[in-house]
Amino acid sequence: MAVNLSLFEQQVLAAAAQIPRGRVTTYRLLAAKIGRPRAVRAVGNALHKNPQLGIIPCHRVVQANGLVGHYRLGRKIKRDLLIQEGLELTGQDRIVNFSQKLFV
Repeated sequence: MAVNLSLFEQQVLAAAAQIPRGRVTTYRLLAAKIGRPRAVRAVGNALHKNPQLGIIPCHRVVQANGLVGHYRLGRKIKRDLLIQEGLELTGQDRIVNFSQKLFV
């Protein structure tokens, strides 16, 4: 599937590609990282358009309160991917030791 991405979307995906395995960041921190701190919702929309899910780890972007949040392939798959990477989650899909796993 060919996807035409805007410069903003490309910046979001490039920043998401930097998140190391076993760590997460938030939509808000990712927006700030690309110099658009108020574009939190737009960051989520850009991640939804990720044409390389297996390469660009958009599943590592979570809500500011530590909840897993949404994922194009479904919340269960996002949860499973995070667990495979060593993150521990509660039954409510909240990351245990969230501040220690946060990548800024």
